[in-house]
Amino acid sequence: MGKTGLVYDPRYLNHDMGAGHPESPGRLHAIMQQLGQSGTAARLVKIELREAEDEWITQIHTPSYLAMLKSHAPKNGRVSLDPDTSMSSGSLTAAYLAAGGALAAVDAIIKRQVDHVFCAVRPPGHHAEAGRAMGFCLLNNVAVAARYVQKKYGLARVLIVDWDVHHGNGTQHSFEDDPSVLFFSTHQYPHYPGTGRAAERGRGAGDGFTINVPMEPGEGNEEYRAVFEKLLVPAADAFRPDFVIISAGFDAHKDDPLASMELTEAGYADLTDIVTGIAKRHAGGRVLSSLEGGYHLISLAASVDCHIRALLAA
Repeated sequence: MGKTGLVYDPRYLNHDMGAGHPESPGRLHAIMQQLGQSGTAARLVKIELREAEDEWITQIHTPSYLAMLKSHAPKNGRVSLDPDTSMSSGSLTAAYLAAGGALAAVDAIIKRQVDHVFCAVRPPGHHAEAGRAMGFCLLNNVAVAARYVQKKYGLARVLIVDWDVHHGNGTQHSFEDDPSVLFFSTHQYPHYPGTGRAAERGRGAGDGFTINVPMEPGEGNEEYRAVFEKLLVPAADAFRPDFVIISAGFDAHKDDPLASMELTEAGYADLTDIVTGIAKRHAGGRVLSSLEGGYHLISLAASVDCHIRALLAA
């Protein structure tokens, strides 16, 4: 059994896109309450975090995009960035802390303070493009962390597994021409944001290092497990990653209001077991998991708890 860390900061709650928005501070309230009540929180190592530095964020995002975020950040009220995404007075700090939480998680894993970390962060990140906020996301936390793993610590190959119900377009576009990052995504299709066809396999030197698995509405634990065992495992074993990152969305759960999949808490634990098995074989057990979606508060909290318990058992 390995040590598992937790990234969390109450300032994540200060990002507020308004009453009724599904990506609400209540998501983290529910998760932290569940982890406390179940006793899981007491088994985790608290990771001290920081705001991400621009030098690392600009490995993924353009300087002009960062300048736009800073200039648009409101002192009060909200500013809309796209039809689904806005900034409140606490959003910019929360976004820098979300990306910085992922970087601090990398530091803790590389230094062997822990074997794996769950980052209970918001705003999420996998839809954020190099120069555009979208889909509730401001900064692409996992993409920034992947480049940090490579450029700060010199690890050559990073595997990103995205099981959010929505395709991680921003993450794919960050690495689609790069054979040093293997991006694997399962997602309901067709569904927001409309990308993620099986034919999207990367380009140039990165051809074949993007693996998209469109899932049909109604598929659940057995179908997901089969996809991971038949497609992810052989691809990852051939790639032999030095570090593994999970874009951990929990909105493919059967109760989630924004999708039509049938995963359960047990299903997420099974997927976690498969991914940690890959990490054990190739990456010294190193796994960073960062929260993406999940909008039914009870099932989100329960799924995160099962996911973390599977990490603890790895």
